[in-house]
Amino acid sequence: MHITKLRGAVCAAAILAMAPALAGAQELRIGVGSEASAADPHFHNIGTNNQLRRGIFEALIDTDEQQALRPLLAESWEAVDDTTWQFNLRDDVTFTDGSSFDAWDVIYTICRIPNVPESPSPFTTYTKAAIGFEVPDPHTLLVKTAEPYPLLPTEFATWGIISAKANGVNGEEIEFTPEDCGDIEYPTTQAFNDGSAAIGTGPFKLEAFRRGDSVTVVRNDDYWGEPAPWERVTYLPLTSDGPRVAALLAGDVDLIETPALQDLERLQNTDGIEVIEGISNRVIYIHLDSDRDETPMVTGTDENPLKDQRVREALSLAIDRQAIVDRIMQGVAVPAGELLPAGMFGAHAEGDYPAPTVDLERAQALLEEAGYGDGFGITLATPNDRYMNDAQVAQAVAQMWSRLGLETQVDASTATTFFSRRNNLEFSAYLAGWGSGTGEMSSPIKALTATYLPERGYGGANGGRYSNPELDDLLTRALATVDDAEREQMLREASEMAMEDVGVIPLHFEVTPWAMKSSIRYEPRVDQYTLPYHIHPAD
Repeated sequence: MHITKLRGAVCAAAILAMAPALAGAQELRIGVGSEASAADPHFHNIGTNNQLRRGIFEALIDTDEQQALRPLLAESWEAVDDTTWQFNLRDDVTFTDGSSFDAWDVIYTICRIPNVPESPSPFTTYTKAAIGFEVPDPHTLLVKTAEPYPLLPTEFATWGIISAKANGVNGEEIEFTPEDCGDIEYPTTQAFNDGSAAIGTGPFKLEAFRRGDSVTVVRNDDYWGEPAPWERVTYLPLTSDGPRVAALLAGDVDLIETPALQDLERLQNTDGIEVIEGISNRVIYIHLDSDRDETPMVTGTDENPLKDQRVREALSLAIDRQAIVDRIMQGVAVPAGELLPAGMFGAHAEGDYPAPTVDLERAQALLEEAGYGDGFGITLATPNDRYMNDAQVAQAVAQMWSRLGLETQVDASTATTFFSRRNNLEFSAYLAGWGSGTGEMSSPIKALTATYLPERGYGGANGGRYSNPELDDLLTRALATVDDAEREQMLREASEMAMEDVGVIPLHFEVTPWAMKSSIRYEPRVDQYTLPYHIHPAD
């Protein structure tokens, strides 16, 4: 599978001209395609927030460019019995307020995660497995689970740790239960945004969070690990493609995320600019309201046709994924047959589960069989500033659906508005994306196709409220299976079940481009994160 590809013209003179300036200023300016909604590390489980979080608030475990686990605040971990994981924590780590890091900070963080008000997408799906803790000493943490849970270390790599002591809490007094940790003070999201609670262990410290303007972090000179390569990093929200590319060409920023696809060739042929690309684990998909008897954005019928698997399959078969990849995405994507790219844990091998091919005749027959041969009206909602060409992809899908005789419309809005409306279940059909935070199949299956069960951490992003108890049972058994080969096969079966029932319609996997001055270097990541502590001046 194609993972990394480097492209672009490199001009030696440009490197010599730019490198001294970067080395002297030690400042990195990043033009981001979508800005973080908060500096709070637990407010919103979304890529833009997560990449900012990782430089300030570290997790117990880190992940490399391919999402393989590696030590971070935990030096090592192991399953000491079927329901106990032991994490051996570093003893040389301090928070930026000077307080020492210990096991109680981990417990305090897990207590806070379900208590973040108005969280659009909480991290509880990655903490629900923990039902108890033991602290033999300040730097040894035993985590208890109700049953064998092999993904616990993977899930503990997805959220950042905050300080109990910095928030006036004596960790040893916490009485943790899965339902409640007692009367504990937690910092507010605003306290993180204004910097007063932004106390982490990472290579950077938050200097300023200015929504709509910029986010600035500065080097943490007391960092326990390798010093960050930059004294200051500024994230500039340049959500429109043209200004983002123009800022790079003008030298106003040093690196940009997701340059517009139509600008890639131009950037590749510009002296002093380099373009890199890597396939991502982010699937662009369509969710359909398969739960309600009446659904708000379907017209021409008194019932909800999307509850019928035949209708959902017809909508999937009407979509020409390859045409979308070729024409809308200009080849910078891969058609998707399931929710994770081939070769990743729990996904099928290359070629074993290909993307559905367009079949209008079969789609029309399915609609006839379901009693909707005369069609109906449907509106497809989408963000217009969150994913690569998101609104254009939605327009293309709507046009493809219209070939079935459906009356289609597109409702496009900014990501902030879109996600708020999605969480309020205002849509009958919507386009969105999901990147696997764990790098394996249980992440999208649990979030997108498992029944919405907040108490179990299931269905957190299942805005279509698809439900299949058989799938839920298979997922639950997979998450309790320690044997990797057996668990992977169960996840593949769960994926097949969700795809055959059309619980969600996968469209394509994004191939992520970055463009940057040739005087810096960066390794593409499957999680699509732009991590400034991994961006370095070119050798």
